[in-house]
Amino acid sequence: MKKLLLVSAISLALSLMAGCANKTVVKYGDAEAVETTSVNFGSTDLQKIAQQMTESLLQSPVVGTVTANKRPIVFVDTVKNKTSEHIDTESLTDSISTQLLRSGKFRFVDMTKVTAVREQLNYQNDGGLVDPNKAVQFGKQVGAEYMLYGNLASIVKTNADKSDVYYKFTMRLMDLESGLVEWADETEIRKTSDKKRVGW
Repeated sequence: MKKLLLVSAISLALSLMAGCANKTVVKYGDAEAVETTSVNFGSTDLQKIAQQMTESLLQSPVVGTVTANKRPIVFVDTVKNKTSEHIDTESLTDSISTQLLRSGKFRFVDMTKVTAVREQLNYQNDGGLVDPNKAVQFGKQVGAEYMLYGNLASIVKTNADKSDVYYKFTMRLMDLESGLVEWADETEIRKTSDKKRVGW
């Protein structure tokens, strides 16, 4: 009987210790801290690209001329992901367009919401439920003057001890009327990881 109680007590103690060892602790971190969990595209890379592209565009002499007396209307096309990774390029374009909008130099049309807008306009004008004097009329929207678009590409090299990933992000601003590219820039990121050998 004493042996059984002793074994039960030890089992309970081990279970409790195992439970404590596997406890997950969640805490907030700095969203702008450098993230080095892996060589894959991460939050630091997204923030770096968005900041560099926004600054380059806003400091361009051509863009300075274009925005001197008006706020041009821009539409942002989805960034083409030419890497082998699944990357949320919409977050990248959202960051760039948000920073440009905050600058007060540009206005944007959101092409991702065209279907939702059309449904709302149809509801207001064809449903018979909205006062015709208060419904938003068709054909009153403003078209974009410029298109902002880009590509994200990568080259990945690995061997038994090292991984090397090179990212290149290119972005362009096109005048939709003339088809001329008014601004272009690119930024690069290289990330490496080494497997550390532990010796005795």
